Amino acid sequence: MVRARGACDGGSVANSDKKSGKKNSASKSQALASTFRAPLGEQLDVTAISTKATPAGPQSREDAEAALAELGPRLAAQQEMLVAQGSAGDPRRVLLVLQGMDTAGKDGVINHVVGLLDPGGINLVSFKKPTAEELAHDFLWRIERQVPAAGRIGVFNRSQYEDVLVVRVHDLVPPSVWEPRYERINEFEQGLVDAHTTVIKCFLHISKDEQTERLLARLDDPTKYWKYNPGDVDERGRWDDYQQAYSAAIGRCSTDAAPWYVIPSDRKWYRNWAVAALLLEQLEHLELSYPPAAFDIETERRRVRDS
Repeated sequence: MVRARGACDGGSVANSDKKSGKKNSASKSQALASTFRAPLGEQLDVTAISTKATPAGPQSREDAEAALAELGPRLAAQQEMLVAQGSAGDPRRVLLVLQGMDTAGKDGVINHVVGLLDPGGINLVSFKKPTAEELAHDFLWRIERQVPAAGRIGVFNRSQYEDVLVVRVHDLVPPSVWEPRYERINEFEQGLVDAHTTVIKCFLHISKDEQTERLLARLDDPTKYWKYNPGDVDERGRWDDYQQAYSAAIGRCSTDAAPWYVIPSDRKWYRNWAVAALLLEQLEHLELSYPPAAFDIETERRRVRDS
């Protein structure tokens, strides 16, 4: 089970509320955040966290798919209020960061979770190998250019963390270059939060055995050949190095302002539900609403009828 210090589960929160007769909105709204939040501290070892756990919510594929379908309208309603308030000058925005090993399900989350939202209010960015122009700038330059505007939900498929993951594992630059980036990332994310951004960083955590099955499944299906990259097998040879790199990145960059959430992802159905439910929880925590009319309603009714 993925737990942070002081985590509380939905059941205990619900029982507490029932006894008191009051709605404990603060604790309820953050129940999943507590469940999936990575432990604080630089000594984190992601290999000690289960990739198969289902610590909250549905416990079967059937129930998870039904629950995900029910989350769709609620997510859409929250997104619409976020857009509406943004159009009225509210500076708030949301950034969903997806990281994980190859086949962990970043594209799957985008299809099954982000796909529940209105694409008109989404800024989706997939960060690939840096271009020559991007390499000519600071590593955060290309990231800063893609931060969502007010009222929008940004989705990063990979992110600023590639520069302390791939760069570290492949020795693309010396430690003296990538080591200071952890603090730079923390400062960058604190700046985002200070600018009214809710940052939701999800590590889609899978096992090596599960990755084996997913890679073989792509080779068994001609419609999936396009998703298979022979280079992924080469990266598997660095599996332990990546686990160490992820442990360092998550441990050093999971802050109160922008925590990391470790999503057990060996079960795709659970992964999708968990990210969707976490996103909804964070949106609801914003206590969004529709902005009031900036005009006299009765006057506008008369103008419409008379026009």
